[in-house]
Amino acid sequence: MREVVVEADGGSRGNPGPAGYGAVVLDPATGETLAETAEFIGVATNNVAEYKGLVAGLKAARELFPDATVHVRMDSKLVVEQMSGRWKIKHPDMKPLAAEAGRVFPSGRVRYEWIPRERNKHADRLANEAMDAGKRGRPWEPSGSTAALDASAARNAATPPPSGPPGDATAGAARARAALTASATTGSGTTASPPTASTGGTGAWPGAVTRPTAPGTVQDDGLFALPEGEREDDLSGLPGSGPGEGLSGLSEGSLSAAEEAIADSVASGDFEAEAGALARTGHAAGSAPAGPAPAGTVGPAPAGTAGPAAVPDTAPPAPATAAAAQPQAPAAPRQGWTGPDMGAPATFVLLRHGETALTPEKRFSGSGGSDPELSAAGLRQAEAVAEALATRGTIQEIVSSPLTRCRQTAGAVAARLGLDVRVEQGLRETDFGAWEGLTFGEVRERHPEDLDAWLASPKAAPTGGGESFATVARRVAATRDRLTAAYAGRTVLLVTHVTPIKTLVRLALGAPPESLFRMELSAASISAVAYYADGNASVRLLNDTSHLR
Repeated sequence: MREVVVEADGGSRGNPGPAGYGAVVLDPATGETLAETAEFIGVATNNVAEYKGLVAGLKAARELFPDATVHVRMDSKLVVEQMSGRWKIKHPDMKPLAAEAGRVFPSGRVRYEWIPRERNKHADRLANEAMDAGKRGRPWEPSGSTAALDASAARNAATPPPSGPPGDATAGAARARAALTASATTGSGTTASPPTASTGGTGAWPGAVTRPTAPGTVQDDGLFALPEGEREDDLSGLPGSGPGEGLSGLSEGSLSAAEEAIADSVASGDFEAEAGALARTGHAAGSAPAGPAPAGTVGPAPAGTAGPAAVPDTAPPAPATAAAAQPQAPAAPRQGWTGPDMGAPATFVLLRHGETALTPEKRFSGSGGSDPELSAAGLRQAEAVAEALATRGTIQEIVSSPLTRCRQTAGAVAARLGLDVRVEQGLRETDFGAWEGLTFGEVRERHPEDLDAWLASPKAAPTGGGESFATVARRVAATRDRLTAAYAGRTVLLVTHVTPIKTLVRLALGAPPESLFRMELSAASISAVAYYADGNASVRLLNDTSHLR
């Protein structure tokens, strides 16, 4: 039985807006173009155009070979998963198109595969040619198409990139992990052991690196280590602190400067970022000037770079010397950039809920308050992020915090993607106790000592029996572990809140608790973390709000 390949695509300039589709039938052995089709379809959404492209491609294949088996390749995850029967079809515009596509060939003779957009250039070019023709008020003409030539040139010139959800490529993450875990030689000539994942304490997390522990140091619930006798609420040992100065040791002048910074900040409702402004001001006077790193240490990446400079797999040989001729201890095996294949990671796309009435006023809004609904602005944000995620086409599952604002945001995305929503109690926001509904300034006026303690220690809880950041970290880490086990190799949208998202990011980075105060997280923003089978994690995205512009 003859097999053919159908590649299809569709696009909308405005979504919805002027739309068109393109499809090509290919010989699977030679890559020869057997048929092309494209059409401008007026105003429609991306998904409608993609489905129409699929239908047209299948019909073109049937005209050539009615008894063929068909291998459909598309860069629309939504269409591929729905036509494969793995995702439900709930959108009223999609159901008749999917049914029409299913009638062209018997279901047993069609198989579907998702491919990256870079490998779907031929159909994409046809769809754009159709939209260009429609803009001129003309139909698409096969004789004027250059899509086949362009696609052929692209295949010859490019290597298909790794597939996967938004963020850094899987291959790049694997190489980075291999480099970071490689054995390194210190300035003293001794060989350091590669960092290992933390396994001790309830605060341990996949991807964390155990910090070197000096004699007499006590591990503090897997969060950070403190020398014996040092108070848990004293962060005087942190970089940037003056001698004996914790976050609570703020002068009136520094507090005034911090509150001015808070007042000038963006109305994101990110109370931790506001607290961070206060914390940064308190440390500014005691910060030591930056200086060159000692020999043999690894310093920060140069400005404008994404990380440490790449180390080549081989280095030029050292000149022959008398010392070099002396017997050498066997070198530790070096791990290069190529590491073992960990397979597809469990990828969490982290979506903060849309705005509520409390968000622009920057009021504490946790799990112990009034459980507000989305405002009109928040509902618009939810629709915008739903559209963006549908276009991206990578989400396979949706899990939400039980709070109303998250369930509403998740519901908007679920309706757009045709997915169900699972509610997970572990994704709820921190319980802020008596601070619920108050601004940062109001808490400063009413509970100054409690606020100072909260800023100084992750174990301090808000006034009135709320949750400490240490408690939330343990809850979120346990939730993360359950979800990574349940959704291994899948891309899952977690709709949650400021503290759980920041906590997942900081645990993935192995960052200390005070890093929560140094991240900005806007309403309806998207972040992403991938979790690999070896326990490592890769932060791929943080606070993306491009879909809201």
